[in-house]
Amino acid sequence: MGAASITDAIESQINGTSDILFSSLSVDTSLSNPAMKHRIIELCKDIFENWSNLDDSCFSVKTISGGITNMLLKVSVKEENGSDVAITVRLYGPNTEYVIDRKRELLAIKYLSAAGFGAKLLALFGNGMVQSFINARTLTPSDMREPKLAATIAKELRRFHEVDIPDLKEPQLWTDLKKFFEKASNLNFEDKDKQEKYQIISFEEIQSEVSELKALTIHLDAPVVFSHNDLLSGNLMLNEEEGKLYIIDFEYGSYNYRGFDIGNHFNEYAGYDCDYSLYPSKDEQYHFFRHYLRPDAPEEVSESDLEALYIETNTFMLASHLYWALWALIQAKMSPIDFDYLSYFFLRYDEYKRLKDDAVSLAHAYFSKSQA
Repeated sequence: MGAASITDAIESQINGTSDILFSSLSVDTSLSNPAMKHRIIELCKDIFENWSNLDDSCFSVKTISGGITNMLLKVSVKEENGSDVAITVRLYGPNTEYVIDRKRELLAIKYLSAAGFGAKLLALFGNGMVQSFINARTLTPSDMREPKLAATIAKELRRFHEVDIPDLKEPQLWTDLKKFFEKASNLNFEDKDKQEKYQIISFEEIQSEVSELKALTIHLDAPVVFSHNDLLSGNLMLNEEEGKLYIIDFEYGSYNYRGFDIGNHFNEYAGYDCDYSLYPSKDEQYHFFRHYLRPDAPEEVSESDLEALYIETNTFMLASHLYWALWALIQAKMSPIDFDYLSYFFLRYDEYKRLKDDAVSLAHAYFSKSQA
Protein backbone atom coordinates (compact mmCIF):
# COMPACT_ATOMS: atom_id res chain seq x y z
CA MET A 1 0.00 0.00 0.00
CA GLY A 2 1.26 3.34 -0.97
CA ALA A 3 2.06 6.98 -0.59
CA ALA A 4 -0.01 9.90 0.72
CA SER A 5 -0.40 11.27 -2.79
CA ILE A 6 0.77 10.61 -6.31
CA THR A 7 2.44 14.04 -6.39
CA ASP A 8 4.43 13.19 -3.26
CA ALA A 9 5.39 9.86 -4.80
CA ILE A 10 6.70 11.52 -7.97
CA GLU A 11 8.71 14.06 -5.97
CA SER A 12 10.17 11.42 -3.68
CA GLN A 13 11.29 9.38 -6.68
CA ILE A 14 12.89 12.42 -8.31
CA ASN A 15 14.68 13.35 -5.09
CA GLY A 16 15.52 9.77 -4.18
CA THR A 17 14.02 10.18 -0.73
CA SER A 18 11.77 7.12 -0.56
CA ASP A 19 11.56 3.51 -1.57
CA ILE A 20 9.58 2.44 -4.61
CA LEU A 21 5.98 1.58 -3.76
CA PHE A 22 4.81 -1.98 -4.22
CA SER A 23 1.63 -3.96 -4.72
CA SER A 24 1.34 -7.73 -4.77
CA LEU A 25 -1.50 -7.53 -7.32
CA SER A 26 -1.05 -8.65 -10.93
CA VAL A 27 -3.05 -7.83 -14.05
CA ASP A 28 -3.98 -10.60 -16.47
CA THR A 29 -3.10 -9.27 -19.93
CA SER A 30 -5.69 -11.54 -21.56
CA LEU A 31 -8.62 -9.83 -19.81
CA SER A 32 -11.35 -8.12 -21.82
CA ASN A 33 -11.19 -4.31 -21.92
CA PRO A 34 -13.85 -3.76 -19.21
CA ALA A 35 -12.28 -6.37 -16.91
CA MET A 36 -8.80 -4.97 -17.59
CA LYS A 37 -9.97 -1.44 -16.70
CA HIS A 38 -11.51 -2.66 -13.44
CA ARG A 39 -8.31 -4.52 -12.48
CA ILE A 40 -6.10 -1.52 -13.31
CA ILE A 41 -8.28 0.73 -11.13
CA GLU A 42 -8.08 -1.82 -8.32
CA LEU A 43 -4.30 -1.86 -8.69
CA CYS A 44 -4.01 1.95 -8.57
CA LYS A 45 -6.17 2.11 -5.45
CA ASP A 46 -3.98 -0.51 -3.81
CA ILE A 47 -0.78 1.39 -4.57
CA PHE A 48 -1.79 5.00 -3.94
CA GLU A 49 -3.46 5.48 -0.58
CA ASN A 50 -5.22 8.75 -1.41
CA TRP A 51 -6.99 7.07 -4.33
CA SER A 52 -8.29 4.11 -2.32
CA ASN A 53 -11.69 5.67 -1.58
CA LEU A 54 -12.28 7.30 -4.98
CA ASP A 55 -15.23 6.12 -7.03
CA ASP A 56 -14.29 4.11 -10.11
CA SER A 57 -15.84 6.87 -12.23
CA CYS A 58 -12.90 9.09 -11.24
CA PHE A 59 -10.57 6.85 -13.26
CA SER A 60 -10.05 6.72 -17.02
CA VAL A 61 -7.93 3.90 -18.49
CA LYS A 62 -6.65 4.09 -22.07
CA THR A 63 -4.26 1.80 -23.93
CA ILE A 64 -1.34 3.82 -25.29
CA SER A 65 0.45 0.97 -27.01
CA GLY A 66 0.35 -2.78 -27.17
CA GLY A 67 3.76 -3.81 -28.44
CA ILE A 68 5.16 -7.28 -28.98
CA THR A 69 6.80 -7.33 -25.53
CA ASN A 70 4.51 -5.38 -23.21
CA MET A 71 1.43 -3.16 -22.92
CA LEU A 72 1.36 0.50 -21.86
CA LEU A 73 -1.75 2.15 -20.43
CA LYS A 74 -2.52 5.72 -19.41
CA VAL A 75 -4.53 6.13 -16.24
CA SER A 76 -6.11 9.56 -15.71
CA VAL A 77 -7.52 10.33 -12.27
CA LYS A 78 -9.77 13.09 -10.96
CA GLU A 79 -8.59 13.58 -7.38
CA GLU A 80 -10.75 14.70 -4.46
CA ASN A 81 -9.29 18.21 -4.63
CA GLY A 82 -10.40 18.47 -8.25
CA SER A 83 -6.94 18.15 -9.78
CA ASP A 84 -6.30 15.87 -12.75
CA VAL A 85 -3.37 13.46 -12.54
CA ALA A 86 -2.05 10.95 -15.07
CA ILE A 87 0.27 7.98 -14.71
CA THR A 88 1.33 5.13 -16.96
CA VAL A 89 0.96 1.44 -16.12
CA ARG A 90 3.30 -0.91 -17.95
CA LEU A 91 2.25 -4.55 -18.09
CA TYR A 92 5.03 -7.00 -18.81
CA GLY A 93 4.31 -9.47 -21.57
CA PRO A 94 3.75 -13.02 -20.27
CA ASN A 95 6.94 -15.10 -20.03
CA THR A 96 9.19 -12.14 -20.86
CA GLU A 97 11.48 -13.19 -17.99
CA TYR A 98 12.92 -15.69 -20.49
CA VAL A 99 14.54 -12.83 -22.42
CA ILE A 100 14.57 -9.87 -20.01
CA ASP A 101 16.61 -9.39 -16.83
CA ARG A 102 14.18 -7.38 -14.65
CA LYS A 103 16.75 -6.80 -11.91
CA ARG A 104 19.13 -5.25 -14.45
CA GLU A 105 16.28 -3.15 -15.84
CA LEU A 106 15.36 -1.70 -12.44
CA LEU A 107 18.97 -0.83 -11.67
CA ALA A 108 19.21 0.95 -15.03
CA ILE A 109 15.98 2.87 -14.46
CA LYS A 110 17.30 4.30 -11.20
CA TYR A 111 20.37 5.85 -12.81
CA LEU A 112 18.87 6.71 -16.18
CA SER A 113 15.95 8.44 -14.49
CA ALA A 114 18.36 10.51 -12.42
CA ALA A 115 20.06 11.52 -15.69
CA GLY A 116 16.73 12.67 -17.14
CA PHE A 117 15.83 9.66 -19.28
CA GLY A 118 12.43 8.02 -19.41
CA ALA A 119 9.58 8.34 -16.96
CA LYS A 120 9.98 8.32 -13.18
CA LEU A 121 9.47 4.92 -11.59
CA LEU A 122 6.72 5.16 -8.97
CA ALA A 123 5.76 1.60 -8.13
CA LEU A 124 6.17 -2.07 -8.93
CA PHE A 125 3.51 -4.73 -8.92
CA GLY A 126 3.21 -8.43 -9.73
CA ASN A 127 3.72 -8.17 -13.48
CA GLY A 128 4.63 -4.58 -14.24
CA MET A 129 5.45 -1.10 -13.08
CA VAL A 130 3.82 2.30 -12.63
CA GLN A 131 5.60 5.38 -13.97
CA SER A 132 4.95 9.09 -14.30
CA PHE A 133 3.12 10.06 -17.49
CA ILE A 134 5.11 11.59 -20.33
CA ASN A 135 3.07 14.12 -22.27
CA ALA A 136 4.40 13.30 -25.72
CA ARG A 137 3.60 11.27 -28.80
CA THR A 138 5.31 8.05 -29.77
CA LEU A 139 7.42 8.32 -32.92
CA THR A 140 6.80 6.28 -36.06
CA PRO A 141 9.59 4.63 -38.08
CA SER A 142 9.30 7.34 -40.75
CA ASP A 143 9.79 10.04 -38.08
CA MET A 144 13.24 8.67 -37.29
CA ARG A 145 14.39 9.39 -40.85
CA GLU A 146 13.55 13.10 -40.63
CA PRO A 147 16.97 14.88 -40.53
CA LYS A 148 16.20 17.21 -37.64
CA LEU A 149 14.79 14.39 -35.51
CA ALA A 150 17.63 12.05 -36.49
CA ALA A 151 20.10 14.67 -35.22
CA THR A 152 18.17 14.99 -31.96
CA ILE A 153 18.06 11.21 -31.49
CA ALA A 154 21.81 11.01 -32.13
CA LYS A 155 22.54 13.68 -29.51
CA GLU A 156 20.27 12.03 -26.93
CA LEU A 157 21.77 8.61 -27.63
CA ARG A 158 25.25 10.03 -27.08
CA ARG A 159 24.08 11.43 -23.74
CA PHE A 160 22.46 8.08 -22.91
CA HIS A 161 25.73 6.29 -23.62
CA GLU A 162 27.54 8.58 -21.19
CA VAL A 163 25.43 7.54 -18.19
CA ASP A 164 27.50 5.56 -15.68
CA ILE A 165 25.62 2.63 -14.18
CA PRO A 166 27.36 0.57 -11.47
CA ASP A 167 26.78 -2.77 -13.12
CA LEU A 168 28.85 -5.44 -14.78
CA LYS A 169 30.58 -3.29 -17.39
CA GLU A 170 31.28 -6.10 -19.79
CA PRO A 171 29.44 -6.14 -23.14
CA GLN A 172 26.46 -8.46 -22.89
CA LEU A 173 25.89 -9.09 -26.60
CA TRP A 174 27.60 -12.46 -26.90
CA THR A 175 26.38 -13.59 -23.46
CA ASP A 176 22.80 -12.75 -24.40
CA LEU A 177 23.16 -14.34 -27.83
CA LYS A 178 24.45 -17.54 -26.23
CA LYS A 179 21.53 -17.55 -23.80
CA PHE A 180 19.04 -16.90 -26.61
CA PHE A 181 20.64 -19.59 -28.77
CA GLU A 182 20.45 -22.23 -26.03
CA LYS A 183 16.78 -21.50 -25.43
CA ALA A 184 15.84 -21.09 -29.12
CA SER A 185 17.53 -24.30 -30.25
CA ASN A 186 15.64 -26.50 -27.79
CA LEU A 187 12.01 -25.74 -28.53
CA ASN A 188 9.09 -27.91 -29.46
CA PHE A 189 5.80 -26.57 -30.83
CA GLU A 190 2.47 -28.31 -30.34
CA ASP A 191 1.18 -26.57 -33.46
CA LYS A 192 2.14 -28.81 -36.41
CA ASP A 193 2.69 -25.94 -38.89
CA LYS A 194 4.91 -24.09 -36.44
CA GLN A 195 6.91 -27.22 -35.69
CA GLU A 196 7.48 -27.86 -39.41
CA LYS A 197 8.72 -24.30 -39.92
CA TYR A 198 10.94 -24.58 -36.85
CA GLN A 199 12.50 -27.85 -38.01
CA ILE A 200 13.87 -26.36 -41.21
CA ILE A 201 16.10 -24.00 -39.19
CA SER A 202 19.76 -25.02 -39.08
CA PHE A 203 21.04 -24.15 -35.64
CA GLU A 204 24.48 -25.43 -36.55
CA GLU A 205 24.54 -22.78 -39.26
CA ILE A 206 23.38 -20.07 -36.86
CA GLN A 207 25.97 -21.07 -34.27
CA SER A 208 28.67 -20.86 -36.93
CA GLU A 209 27.43 -17.44 -38.05
CA VAL A 210 27.52 -16.12 -34.47
CA SER A 211 31.08 -17.41 -33.97
CA GLU A 212 32.32 -15.89 -37.24
CA LEU A 213 30.72 -12.54 -36.49
CA LYS A 214 32.14 -12.45 -32.97
CA ALA A 215 35.62 -13.12 -34.34
CA LEU A 216 35.21 -10.33 -36.88
CA THR A 217 33.99 -7.71 -34.42
CA ILE A 218 36.99 -8.22 -32.14
CA HIS A 219 39.01 -6.24 -34.71
CA LEU A 220 36.71 -3.24 -34.38
CA ASP A 221 37.77 -2.33 -30.84
CA ALA A 222 34.31 -0.81 -30.37
CA PRO A 223 33.68 1.24 -27.22
CA VAL A 224 31.51 -0.42 -24.58
CA VAL A 225 28.75 1.84 -23.24
CA PHE A 226 25.47 1.41 -21.40
CA SER A 227 23.21 0.72 -24.37
CA HIS A 228 19.48 0.82 -24.89
CA ASN A 229 19.58 -2.18 -27.26
CA ASP A 230 15.99 -1.69 -28.42
CA LEU A 231 15.82 1.85 -29.80
CA LEU A 232 12.85 1.44 -32.10
CA SER A 233 10.33 4.19 -32.82
CA GLY A 234 8.00 2.94 -30.10
CA ASN A 235 10.66 3.70 -27.49
CA LEU A 236 11.08 7.30 -28.61
CA MET A 237 8.58 9.99 -27.66
CA LEU A 238 8.41 13.63 -28.72
CA ASN A 239 6.74 16.60 -27.06
CA GLU A 240 6.44 18.81 -30.13
CA GLU A 241 5.45 21.95 -28.24
CA GLU A 242 8.57 21.79 -26.09
CA GLY A 243 10.71 20.16 -28.76
CA LYS A 244 11.79 17.55 -26.20
CA LEU A 245 12.66 13.98 -27.12
CA TYR A 246 12.32 11.15 -24.62
CA ILE A 247 14.10 7.79 -24.75
CA ILE A 248 11.96 5.28 -22.84
CA ASP A 249 11.66 1.60 -21.94
CA PHE A 250 14.97 0.13 -20.77
CA GLU A 251 13.94 -3.53 -20.61
CA TYR A 252 16.82 -4.68 -22.82
CA GLY A 253 19.35 -2.15 -21.55
CA SER A 254 22.85 -3.36 -20.70
CA TYR A 255 26.48 -2.52 -21.22
CA ASN A 256 27.15 -3.32 -24.83
CA TYR A 257 29.05 -2.29 -27.93
CA ARG A 258 28.30 1.22 -29.17
CA GLY A 259 28.04 0.02 -32.77
CA PHE A 260 25.46 -2.58 -31.82
CA ASP A 261 23.16 0.04 -30.29
CA ILE A 262 23.43 2.35 -33.29
CA GLY A 263 23.18 -0.46 -35.85
CA ASN A 264 20.15 -1.87 -34.06
CA HIS A 265 18.52 1.59 -34.16
CA PHE A 266 19.13 1.82 -37.91
CA ASN A 267 17.57 -1.61 -38.42
CA GLU A 268 14.44 -0.29 -36.71
CA TYR A 269 13.91 2.22 -39.51
CA ALA A 270 12.28 -0.78 -41.20
CA GLY A 271 9.50 -1.03 -38.59
CA TYR A 272 7.72 -4.27 -37.67
CA ASP A 273 6.97 -4.80 -41.37
CA CYS A 274 10.71 -5.23 -41.89
CA ASP A 275 10.86 -3.00 -44.96
CA TYR A 276 14.65 -2.90 -45.10
CA SER A 277 14.60 -0.63 -48.13
CA LEU A 278 14.17 2.04 -45.43
CA TYR A 279 17.56 1.27 -43.85
CA PRO A 280 19.43 4.61 -43.77
CA SER A 281 21.76 5.44 -46.64
CA LYS A 282 25.42 6.21 -46.04
CA ASP A 283 24.68 9.95 -46.18
CA GLU A 284 21.85 9.56 -43.67
CA GLN A 285 24.12 7.55 -41.39
CA TYR A 286 26.89 10.14 -41.64
CA HIS A 287 24.38 12.84 -40.68
CA PHE A 288 23.51 10.80 -37.58
CA PHE A 289 27.17 10.09 -36.77
CA ARG A 290 28.15 13.76 -36.94
CA HIS A 291 25.56 14.71 -34.33
CA TYR A 292 26.41 11.68 -32.22
CA LEU A 293 30.19 12.19 -32.24
CA ARG A 294 30.19 15.98 -31.93
CA PRO A 295 26.81 17.27 -30.70
CA ASP A 296 28.35 20.71 -30.22
CA ALA A 297 30.07 20.89 -33.62
CA PRO A 298 28.79 18.19 -36.00
CA GLU A 299 30.48 19.66 -39.08
CA GLU A 300 33.90 19.28 -37.48
CA VAL A 301 33.81 15.48 -37.37
CA SER A 302 36.63 14.08 -39.50
CA GLU A 303 36.08 11.81 -42.48
CA SER A 304 38.17 9.10 -40.82
CA ASP A 305 35.98 9.13 -37.70
CA LEU A 306 32.86 8.92 -39.83
CA GLU A 307 34.24 5.98 -41.78
CA ALA A 308 35.31 4.15 -38.62
CA LEU A 309 31.88 4.47 -37.03
CA TYR A 310 30.22 3.48 -40.32
CA ILE A 311 32.18 0.22 -40.41
CA GLU A 312 31.60 -0.41 -36.70
CA THR A 313 27.86 0.20 -36.99
CA ASN A 314 27.28 -1.80 -40.15
CA THR A 315 29.19 -4.80 -38.83
CA PHE A 316 27.28 -4.87 -35.54
CA MET A 317 24.09 -4.30 -37.52
CA LEU A 318 24.46 -7.96 -38.52
CA ALA A 319 24.53 -8.98 -34.86
CA SER A 320 21.28 -7.10 -34.31
CA HIS A 321 19.55 -9.31 -36.88
CA LEU A 322 20.84 -12.48 -35.21
CA TYR A 323 19.86 -11.21 -31.76
CA TRP A 324 16.24 -10.47 -32.65
CA ALA A 325 15.91 -13.53 -34.87
CA LEU A 326 16.76 -15.83 -31.95
CA TRP A 327 14.64 -13.72 -29.60
CA ALA A 328 11.68 -14.17 -31.96
CA LEU A 329 11.95 -17.96 -31.78
CA ILE A 330 11.73 -17.89 -27.99
CA GLN A 331 8.77 -15.53 -28.17
CA ALA A 332 7.08 -17.79 -30.73
CA LYS A 333 7.00 -20.48 -28.06
CA MET A 334 6.47 -18.41 -24.92
CA SER A 335 4.41 -15.36 -25.82
CA PRO A 336 0.59 -15.39 -26.06
CA ILE A 337 0.65 -12.06 -27.93
CA ASP A 338 -0.95 -12.26 -31.36
CA PHE A 339 2.16 -11.73 -33.47
CA ASP A 340 3.78 -14.02 -36.03
CA TYR A 341 7.13 -14.40 -34.30
CA LEU A 342 8.20 -17.35 -36.46
CA SER A 343 7.82 -15.31 -39.63
CA TYR A 344 9.69 -12.50 -37.89
CA PHE A 345 12.59 -14.89 -37.27
CA PHE A 346 12.87 -15.65 -40.98
CA LEU A 347 12.59 -11.97 -41.94
CA ARG A 348 15.47 -11.06 -39.64
CA TYR A 349 17.65 -14.08 -40.42
CA ASP A 350 17.12 -13.77 -44.17
CA GLU A 351 18.08 -10.10 -44.03
CA TYR A 352 21.21 -11.04 -42.10
CA LYS A 353 22.19 -13.53 -44.82
CA ARG A 354 21.39 -11.04 -47.58
CA LEU A 355 23.65 -8.37 -46.07
CA LYS A 356 26.40 -10.49 -44.59
CA ASP A 357 28.83 -10.81 -47.50
CA ASP A 358 28.84 -7.10 -48.36
CA ALA A 359 29.15 -6.00 -44.72
CA VAL A 360 31.95 -8.47 -43.99
CA SER A 361 33.83 -7.50 -47.18
CA LEU A 362 33.51 -3.84 -46.26
CA ALA A 363 34.92 -4.54 -42.80
CA HIS A 364 37.87 -6.56 -44.14
CA ALA A 365 38.69 -3.87 -46.69
CA TYR A 366 38.68 -1.28 -43.91
CA PHE A 367 40.95 -3.42 -41.72
CA SER A 368 43.40 -3.91 -44.60
CA LYS A 369 43.50 -0.19 -45.33
CA SER A 370 44.00 0.64 -41.65
CA GLN A 371 46.96 -1.74 -41.39
CA ALA A 372 48.62 -0.55 -44.59
